[in-house]
Amino acid sequence: QVQLVESGGGLVQPGGSLRLSCAASGIIFSIIEMGWYRQAPGKERELVATITRGGSTTYANSVKGRFTISRENAGNTVNLQMNSLKVEDTAVYYCRASPPMYWGQGTQVTVSS
Repeated sequence: QVQLVESGGGLVQPGGSLRLSCAASGIIFSIIEMGWYRQAPGKERELVATITRGGSTTYANSVKGRFTISRENAGNTVNLQMNSLKVEDTAVYYCRASPPMYWGQGTQVTVSS
C-alpha cells in the first residue's frame, strides 16, 4: 500500500502562485509515475502534470509554461509549482501515484479576486 498526503492548496488572486506538495509513504519502491490531476465542480477529473521515476514530464496544454512538476526526497515527494494562476485553474487537486493507482485526499485551489 502507498499513502499520499497533499499540502499547499489555498486561495490566491489571479496572476499569483501556489506550490503543492505530495508526500508518498509505504511500499513506494514500486511507484514509477507520480502526478497531479484536478477536478472542477461539474467537470471530469483531468490530468495536470505527471513525472516518471526517470524524470520525464507531461503537462496538460492548459498549464504548459505556467506549472512545473518536480520530484525530491529520492522521488518520495512530488511538487507542483503553479505560477500565473487563472480563475479557471480553480479545482480540487489530487496527487496520484502508479502503478497500480493510488490517490491522495485532494487539496482545494481557489483562484479569485
